[in-house]
Amino acid sequence: MGARASQAATAVNCGGPTQLEIWPAISEQRSKGVFMSVARVIEISSTSDKSFENAIEQGITRASKNLREIKSAWVKEQEVQVESNKVVAYKVILKVTFVLED
Repeated sequence: MGARASQAATAVNCGGPTQLEIWPAISEQRSKGVFMSVARVIEISSTSDKSFENAIEQGITRASKNLREIKSAWVKEQEVQVESNKVVAYKVILKVTFVLED
């Protein structure tokens, strides 16, 4: 490598492994049957007139109609709607994790 090429490589290396160091490791993992996946997290809201649990179940059921490979979800927020001093609706904001397809 010329001086110019090594300077360019040094300039973009931020202390982590370089692509030349990463690709052999990925190839080795794939040859052993280990596959890496990429996941995405989206935020959805769901409301139920029954309970928080029902709102969660409805949200996941609805999300699964459009998303495949849902792996997990966590409740970011919970909220109730109140009318005449009575709870009339349960709302959850969910963070849903799913794996992207190849």
